[in-house]
Order: sequence, then structure tokens, then C-alpha cells
Amino acid sequence: MVSPTKLKAMDFYRKIPRDLTEASLSGAGLSIVAALIMMLLFGMELSSYLSVNTTTTVVVDKSADGDFLRIDFNISFPALSCEFASVDVSDVLGTNRLNITKTIRKFPIDQHLKTTGGEFHSGFASHHINHGEEIKEEIPDGAVPLVSASFDSFTKHFPILIVNFNAPWCYWSNRLKPSWEKAASIIIHKYDPETDGRVLLGNVDCTVQAELCKRNHIQGYPSIRIFRQGSDLKEDHGHHEHESYYGDRDTDSIVKMVDELVAPIHPEAHTLHLNGVSNETLKHLKKAPVTGGCRIEGYVRVKKVPGNLVVSAHSGAHSFDSSKMNMSHVVTHLSFGRMISPRLLTDMKRLLPYLGLSHDKLDEKAFINQHEFGANVTIEHYLQVVKTEVTTTRTGHEDSLIEEYEYTAHSSIAQTYYLPVAKFHYELSPMQIMITENPKSFSHFITNLCAIIGGVFTVAGILDSIFHNTIRLVKKVELGKNF
Repeated sequence: MVSPTKLKAMDFYRKIPRDLTEASLSGAGLSIVAALIMMLLFGMELSSYLSVNTTTTVVVDKSADGDFLRIDFNISFPALSCEFASVDVSDVLGTNRLNITKTIRKFPIDQHLKTTGGEFHSGFASHHINHGEEIKEEIPDGAVPLVSASFDSFTKHFPILIVNFNAPWCYWSNRLKPSWEKAASIIIHKYDPETDGRVLLGNVDCTVQAELCKRNHIQGYPSIRIFRQGSDLKEDHGHHEHESYYGDRDTDSIVKMVDELVAPIHPEAHTLHLNGVSNETLKHLKKAPVTGGCRIEGYVRVKKVPGNLVVSAHSGAHSFDSSKMNMSHVVTHLSFGRMISPRLLTDMKRLLPYLGLSHDKLDEKAFINQHEFGANVTIEHYLQVVKTEVTTTRTGHEDSLIEEYEYTAHSSIAQTYYLPVAKFHYELSPMQIMITENPKSFSHFITNLCAIIGGVFTVAGILDSIFHNTIRLVKKVELGKNF
């Protein structure tokens, strides 16, 4: 068994009796300075331990084949009606999705980008329309030609005024014309305007009555609008409210629609009751836009290959005058990838300095065509997208903390022979930026802390010894002693 005496011989920290030690003012001052230096170095080391050290590398994109990329957007078009606004997606692999509606919402807006109504649902506006068999025989005009000067008087005189806004050059207008005129003749015989006076069918040639068509926000031809006297025809901030008809365009369907609209109206009192209209007819009627603009918001999922996001006027049963289409727009928001929630950003503030500020380059930017570029103007945006991923090795292996897609944007205008569009061409980089968070280990922090304390204590002791011996040496010289 080892004796206590032998154990004491192994003591690294032998004690000097207090009576043999001597305190000095210089030593006290040096001790205070050493303690302050220790505290300062401890704070610096603690700050370094808590801070995030990162390494940035550029690697090949690690996305798996078949991964999809989400594009979120909120874009306002002051001169494109929600009635015909279409969001299309295409890419180099042959994907071609037209008029996406599932993840898209549309809201009518005025020229100042203010919402003027609830969400616009396409519904039957985009269904297949039956035009019936082509009528080759000459059909006498049954509908009344309407002009701007007399239009308001007709809307006030008849409980129901049904108007076909058309253009002579339009294929679909010419396809509708025989059925429309034939239906109008039938309606005149059934509901004589002089003796009955409940309904009238009219025509408006938008190439001649351009101002009247503009006032009623006609962008596609033909457009069948229903004006109701008293209940539905009213002024709302200077705009006329009316309905659009999206049903079949054969003669029988038009006559049936008119019959059901007229049935609830008493022939003498001309009192309008809507509860007599069947659901079949009502589902083909939709409140027409009171303004000519549209805000489109939502998201689409696309393959990670070069492609296009296109917003344009689209319809399978209407024609558009490309020279009058204005695709001016204001981008409220456009981003790639899953949107980062504010809560996640709050929890990860330490990562913000390492993320770029280019994930929303087009946000709050306006691209307005005031006709200084002429007609048939397409506005194009070329977007180059780069993926940035932040990872950490805190758990011993690499974990992904956050993904962000940044992009550069270059915009231009181009005149086209086709229908003008707003095109967002995106192209993803095959490389990605990898930011790796490298935290310091706690053992490394403790080791450095011990080194600070021991190092400062030792250096302070050496300085104190040198200072003390120097003072003694000076005193001996002053006393003239030999040594």
C-alpha cells in the first residue's frame, strides 16, 4: 500500500507557506490586468464558438430526376380580362399545359389595380360550345343593330336586352351569325317588341362601335351579354353590370335561353323575378367583368428543365384583335421553389447573411406599354435560376436546413404577328451553390478556454517576476552594493 508521504511527493502544485510569500502593489495591478484580459479573451472565444462558420462550394445540382419546381406568382394585368386570361406552361421536353385553373385564382381589377369583385371562376366559359350545323342559306336579319347613341335607351326600355358583340372578320362571329339571326327572328314573332316588349336581341359591330365595345369591356368576339332592366343594369363606380352567356350557340339553345329568361317576367307589368329561370340556363350565365383587368395569383409545378410560363388571352370559341391586346403587367411577386415562411426565417436568422437577395428580382416591378411601342407587343422575361442549399453537420452527418432559388431577370419587348403574350422564360443552372455550416465542438471550446486561462496566468507570472527582480536590482545599485 502506498504511504501518504510517497503520494505527497507526486504533488505538482506544492504550496508555499503564506508567511513566506510577499504581496506587492505591482503584483496586484498585474493580477487585475491579467483578470481583465482573461475575461476579454473568454468573451471573444465564446462569441467565436456561438457564431456560424460556413464553407461555400459550387457543385452539380443534386436534384433527383423527376423532381418538380414550384413557381409562385402574383401578377396584375390592367388590360386583360379575367374572362379570357389563361396561364400556360411548356418546356423543352414537350410538356404543354394550357389554361391551368386548379392552382390559379383570378380577380377582376380596374386600371389602378384595385379589386372590383370576387374571384372569377372560369366554369362554363371554357367548356366546349356547340354551334350546331352550319347554315348555308341566307338568313334575314332578325337582331336589331345597336349603336352607341341609342344603346342606353334600349337597355332602359326592355326588361331584357341580349346583345351579340361581334366583329365581321372573326370566324366565330360569322359562325354564330346565322343561328343568332334565326333565333332573333323566332324571338320577334314570339315576343313582339311592340305588343310584348319583354325582350330584344341586338347586334353590335365592334369594328364600327369601338367605343361602345370598350365601355362594356369586350375583348373576345363574339361576346353575348345580357342586360337586365332595373335589377341588373346599374351604375357601380361608373361601370355597367351585366351578365355573359357561355352556353351553346345553336338556334335552339339560344331560343331556349331567351324563353327561360323571359318566362319570369309578367308581360304587362314587366316585373322581373329570377326564381323562374332554370338551373340549366343559370349555369351558363355569369356576371360579366365590370372592369377590363385581371389579377392572377397562385402557383404551378414545372419540371426542372428550360421552359416557359405564358399568360395570354385564350378561348376555343372566341377571336381576339391582336392589335388591341395590351399585355402590360405589374409583378407583385414571382419566386421559384417552396416559399420560406416568416416563422422559419425568424428561427434561422443566423443563416440570412449567407442567403442571397435575388429570390424576388421582379417583385413590385411594372412593365407598361403605353402604345409607344405600337401594336402586337409581347413582353418577355428571361430568368436564369440558381439553386442555393444550406446544410449543417451538427448531428455528425450532413442535414439540409433550407433551399432557396435565386434568379437573374432580363426583360424585353418584341413585336409579333401572333397574339401578344406575357412570357416568362426560365432556365435552371446545372450547378448549385452549397453552403455548409461547420459548428465548433464543445471540447475545442474548453481546450481554448484552458489555454487562455493558463497562458495569461503564466505570462503574467513571468512579467511579475521580471518586474519584481528589476526593482530589486535597481535598489541595490542605488545603495552602492556589490553583487
